[in-house]
Amino acid sequence: MSRQAPTPISAWGLAMPTLIVLLRAVNVAGSGAVAMADLRHHLSAAGYGRVRTVLQSGNIVLDAPDGADAALERRLEAELGARLGLSTTVFVRDLAEWDALIAANPFPGEARRDPSHLLVLAAATPPSAEAVARLVAGHDGPERIVAGTRHLTVYYPDGIGRSKLTNARIERHLGGPVTGRNWNTVSKLRELAQT
Repeated sequence: MSRQAPTPISAWGLAMPTLIVLLRAVNVAGSGAVAMADLRHHLSAAGYGRVRTVLQSGNIVLDAPDGADAALERRLEAELGARLGLSTTVFVRDLAEWDALIAANPFPGEARRDPSHLLVLAAATPPSAEAVARLVAGHDGPERIVAGTRHLTVYYPDGIGRSKLTNARIERHLGGPVTGRNWNTVSKLRELAQT
């Protein structure tokens, strides 16, 4: 059982739950370039508490006075555009959802043995059973795909770089954007959320 950090309180006395925020296509192949120090500074200036980042690819843990919903995702997208000129899709998950996807990991052996090839792909909208079935039926590679509530868990045994199961292909089948994080990053984000 993971240790829960106390819920921060804003200056106005409002509870500020800790949230995990993922930015799509940041600092990848020369696109969406942003320094994590700038990202932390601007999100703090926008009123979010305890803004922390993991790695350089748009992985954020912060405290927000409102819940993890689509309105917050759109607000963060607008703020990042206005403050940093960054055009990206934002995915917000609360700790209960993050803990649930970790607990429900369909590939626990791979998470221990080969965490860099095990990806969680957060989806902008819940993947439908029909879309996932079409994706699986239309793919003949070695990757294994399991759908969750608002994500896919995919194991890439031969690596991700040369796989035909690309984010673009997954997005075409699901009908919306996704962003992937390997199991190491999934775990690091949860650990950071506890501090």
